[in-house]
Amino acid sequence: MTNKTISDYQKELSQFDKAKKPRDYTSMLILAIVEEVGEVSRAYLAKKGRKGKHHRAIYDETYKQELGDIILAIMKLANIKNIDLDKQIQYSLKKIKRRKRIV
Repeated sequence: MTNKTISDYQKELSQFDKAKKPRDYTSMLILAIVEEVGEVSRAYLAKKGRKGKHHRAIYDETYKQELGDIILAIMKLANIKNIDLDKQIQYSLKKIKRRKRIV
């Protein structure tokens, strides 16, 4: 197991995601994230018996694998928008702690 940060993974992803992007690529990524969230839901609910067995949920990918797809799509979006996800996660965790009065 490696001790990579999310920023490390963002840099790694950017190395093989250098192709020229269409003008509406950001919109496409947002739609991809929404699609992946739907796939996670479908796979998870099928596994838990709360939804009819969907062939993709059974034969293709599990909800755990779909979560990885969501993270990659988010990292691609962050790369395009020059967002350091490590910093954003730290900010969001601090915000949650303040709300919970944990800080």
